[in-house]
Amino acid sequence: MRRPLLAAAAGLFVFISIFGTSLTTAQGNTQNDSPRKESAPDVPDSIQVPAGEEVVLFVHASGSQIYACQAAAGDRFAWALKGPEADLRDRNDKMIGQHSAGPTWKLKDGSEVSGKAAAQVDSLDADSIPWLLVKVANNSGKGALSKVTSIQRVHTKGGKPPAEGCDAAHHDAESKSSYTADYYFYAPGK
Repeated sequence: MRRPLLAAAAGLFVFISIFGTSLTTAQGNTQNDSPRKESAPDVPDSIQVPAGEEVVLFVHASGSQIYACQAAAGDRFAWALKGPEADLRDRNDKMIGQHSAGPTWKLKDGSEVSGKAAAQVDSLDADSIPWLLVKVANNSGKGALSKVTSIQRVHTKGGKPPAEGCDAAHHDAESKSSYTADYYFYAPGK
Protein backbone atom coordinates (compact mmCIF):
# COMPACT_ATOMS: atom_id res chain seq x y z
CA MET A 1 0.00 0.00 0.00
CA ARG A 2 2.85 2.37 0.80
CA ARG A 3 4.60 1.80 -2.48
CA PRO A 4 1.62 2.91 -4.69
CA LEU A 5 1.16 6.01 -2.50
CA LEU A 6 4.85 6.90 -2.77
CA ALA A 7 4.78 6.34 -6.52
CA ALA A 8 1.67 8.54 -6.86
CA ALA A 9 3.25 11.28 -4.72
CA ALA A 10 6.48 11.13 -6.74
CA GLY A 11 4.46 11.30 -9.98
CA LEU A 12 2.51 14.31 -8.69
CA PHE A 13 5.77 16.01 -7.67
CA VAL A 14 7.25 15.45 -11.15
CA PHE A 15 4.02 16.70 -12.80
CA ILE A 16 3.98 19.89 -10.69
CA SER A 17 7.69 20.42 -11.24
CA ILE A 18 7.34 20.18 -15.01
CA PHE A 19 3.93 21.68 -15.67
CA GLY A 20 3.56 23.95 -12.66
CA THR A 21 6.27 26.25 -14.01
CA SER A 22 4.51 26.40 -17.38
CA LEU A 23 1.21 27.23 -15.72
CA THR A 24 2.80 29.99 -13.65
CA THR A 25 4.49 31.40 -16.74
CA ALA A 26 1.27 31.28 -18.77
CA GLN A 27 -0.70 33.02 -16.04
CA GLY A 28 2.02 35.58 -15.37
CA ASN A 29 4.12 36.09 -12.32
CA THR A 30 2.44 39.02 -10.63
CA GLN A 31 5.64 40.06 -8.89
CA ASN A 32 7.55 40.47 -12.18
CA ASP A 33 4.74 41.59 -14.51
CA SER A 34 5.20 45.04 -15.99
CA PRO A 35 2.50 47.06 -17.77
CA ARG A 36 1.98 46.06 -21.38
CA LYS A 37 3.99 48.33 -23.65
CA GLU A 38 1.86 49.94 -26.36
CA SER A 39 3.04 49.38 -29.94
CA ALA A 40 3.12 52.18 -32.50
CA PRO A 41 0.59 51.86 -35.36
CA ASP A 42 1.65 51.10 -38.91
CA VAL A 43 1.51 54.47 -40.69
CA PRO A 44 2.89 56.07 -43.87
CA ASP A 45 6.35 57.68 -43.59
CA SER A 46 4.93 61.21 -43.84
CA ILE A 47 3.23 60.92 -40.43
CA GLN A 48 5.95 58.95 -38.63
CA VAL A 49 7.14 60.39 -35.32
CA PRO A 50 10.79 61.38 -34.92
CA ALA A 51 13.29 58.63 -34.11
CA GLY A 52 13.69 57.99 -30.42
CA GLU A 53 10.08 58.71 -29.45
CA GLU A 54 7.99 55.93 -27.87
CA VAL A 55 4.25 55.45 -27.39
CA VAL A 56 3.29 56.42 -23.84
CA LEU A 57 -0.51 56.39 -24.22
CA PHE A 58 -3.25 55.12 -26.54
CA VAL A 59 -6.81 56.50 -26.52
CA HIS A 60 -9.88 55.96 -28.66
CA ALA A 61 -11.89 59.12 -29.39
CA SER A 62 -15.60 59.22 -30.11
CA GLY A 63 -17.51 62.43 -30.72
CA SER A 64 -17.91 65.16 -33.33
CA GLN A 65 -15.91 67.38 -35.63
CA ILE A 66 -17.60 70.79 -35.53
CA TYR A 67 -17.63 72.93 -38.68
CA ALA A 68 -18.69 76.57 -39.25
CA CYS A 69 -19.87 77.97 -42.58
CA GLN A 70 -17.36 80.70 -43.49
CA ALA A 71 -16.70 83.02 -46.44
CA ALA A 72 -13.99 81.59 -48.69
CA ALA A 73 -12.18 82.86 -51.78
CA GLY A 74 -14.29 85.04 -54.06
CA ASP A 75 -18.01 84.89 -53.36
CA ARG A 76 -17.84 81.28 -52.20
CA PHE A 77 -18.57 79.82 -48.78
CA ALA A 78 -17.09 76.65 -47.30
CA TRP A 79 -17.21 74.59 -44.13
CA ALA A 80 -14.20 75.39 -41.89
CA LEU A 81 -13.18 73.20 -38.97
CA LYS A 82 -14.02 74.88 -35.67
CA GLY A 83 -12.72 71.99 -33.56
CA PRO A 84 -13.38 68.52 -32.20
CA GLU A 85 -15.57 67.58 -29.27
CA ALA A 86 -14.86 64.00 -28.21
CA ASP A 87 -14.56 61.64 -25.27
CA LEU A 88 -11.26 59.81 -24.85
CA ARG A 89 -11.31 56.18 -23.69
CA ASP A 90 -8.54 53.74 -22.82
CA ARG A 91 -8.26 50.14 -24.06
CA ASN A 92 -10.67 49.05 -21.30
CA ASP A 93 -13.30 51.53 -22.59
CA LYS A 94 -12.87 53.68 -19.47
CA MET A 95 -13.47 57.40 -20.10
CA ILE A 96 -10.19 59.13 -19.25
CA GLY A 97 -10.43 62.57 -20.86
CA GLN A 98 -11.69 65.01 -23.47
CA HIS A 99 -10.52 66.26 -26.85
CA SER A 100 -11.47 69.82 -27.85
CA ALA A 101 -10.55 72.80 -30.02
CA GLY A 102 -6.94 73.85 -30.03
CA PRO A 103 -6.54 70.96 -30.70
CA THR A 104 -6.31 70.05 -27.02
CA TRP A 105 -6.34 66.73 -25.17
CA LYS A 106 -7.09 66.87 -21.43
CA LEU A 107 -7.01 63.83 -19.16
CA LYS A 108 -8.70 63.27 -15.81
CA ASP A 109 -5.21 62.90 -14.25
CA GLY A 110 -4.78 66.69 -14.73
CA SER A 111 -2.37 66.56 -17.67
CA GLU A 112 -3.09 68.40 -20.89
CA VAL A 113 -1.46 69.01 -24.28
CA SER A 114 -2.24 71.18 -27.26
CA GLY A 115 -0.56 71.13 -30.62
CA LYS A 116 -0.55 71.83 -34.31
CA ALA A 117 -0.91 69.48 -37.26
CA ALA A 118 2.49 68.91 -38.87
CA ALA A 119 1.52 66.40 -41.59
CA GLN A 120 -1.48 64.46 -42.86
CA VAL A 121 -2.41 61.60 -45.16
CA ASP A 122 -5.78 60.58 -46.53
CA SER A 123 -7.65 58.06 -44.42
CA LEU A 124 -7.95 54.52 -45.73
CA ASP A 125 -11.70 55.24 -45.63
CA ALA A 126 -12.45 57.89 -48.28
CA ASP A 127 -15.45 59.14 -46.27
CA SER A 128 -13.30 59.92 -43.20
CA ILE A 129 -11.08 62.74 -42.00
CA PRO A 130 -7.33 62.37 -42.63
CA TRP A 131 -4.74 60.74 -40.42
CA LEU A 132 -2.46 63.29 -38.74
CA LEU A 133 0.89 63.85 -37.12
CA VAL A 134 0.54 66.57 -34.48
CA LYS A 135 3.49 68.36 -32.89
CA VAL A 136 2.81 69.30 -29.27
CA ALA A 137 3.15 73.04 -28.56
CA ASN A 138 2.14 73.13 -24.88
CA ASN A 139 2.10 70.65 -21.99
CA SER A 140 0.65 71.19 -18.53
CA GLY A 141 0.03 69.04 -15.47
CA LYS A 142 2.01 66.10 -14.13
CA GLY A 143 0.07 63.15 -15.54
CA ALA A 144 0.39 60.87 -18.56
CA LEU A 145 0.63 63.73 -21.09
CA SER A 146 3.30 65.75 -19.25
CA LYS A 147 6.20 64.70 -21.50
CA VAL A 148 4.31 64.09 -24.76
CA THR A 149 5.94 65.66 -27.83
CA SER A 150 4.03 64.07 -30.76
CA ILE A 151 0.55 62.67 -31.41
CA GLN A 152 -0.77 60.53 -34.25
CA ARG A 153 -4.47 60.42 -35.24
CA VAL A 154 -5.18 57.18 -37.11
CA HIS A 155 -7.98 54.71 -37.94
CA THR A 156 -10.46 57.53 -38.52
CA LYS A 157 -14.13 56.91 -39.28
CA GLY A 158 -16.40 59.77 -40.36
CA GLY A 159 -15.87 63.39 -39.33
CA LYS A 160 -15.89 65.05 -42.75
CA PRO A 161 -17.85 68.30 -43.26
CA PRO A 162 -21.22 68.19 -45.01
CA ALA A 163 -21.12 68.21 -48.81
CA GLU A 164 -23.64 71.07 -48.98
CA GLY A 165 -25.60 73.57 -46.90
CA CYS A 166 -22.91 76.25 -46.66
CA ASP A 167 -23.76 79.45 -48.55
CA ALA A 168 -24.33 83.17 -47.90
CA ALA A 169 -27.72 82.40 -46.34
CA HIS A 170 -26.03 80.07 -43.80
CA HIS A 171 -22.98 82.18 -42.92
CA ASP A 172 -21.69 81.19 -39.43
CA ALA A 173 -24.03 78.18 -39.28
CA GLU A 174 -22.51 75.16 -37.49
CA SER A 175 -22.61 71.49 -38.35
CA LYS A 176 -21.46 68.50 -36.30
CA SER A 177 -20.09 65.42 -38.01
CA SER A 178 -19.74 62.23 -35.93
CA TYR A 179 -16.31 60.61 -35.91
CA THR A 180 -14.08 58.10 -34.18
CA ALA A 181 -10.29 57.88 -34.22
CA ASP A 182 -7.36 56.38 -32.37
CA TYR A 183 -4.74 58.71 -30.89
CA TYR A 184 -1.22 57.61 -30.02
CA PHE A 185 0.80 59.90 -27.74
CA TYR A 186 4.61 59.83 -27.91
CA ALA A 187 7.42 61.04 -25.64
CA PRO A 188 11.21 60.76 -25.90
CA GLY A 189 12.41 57.24 -25.03
CA LYS A 190 14.42 56.52 -21.94
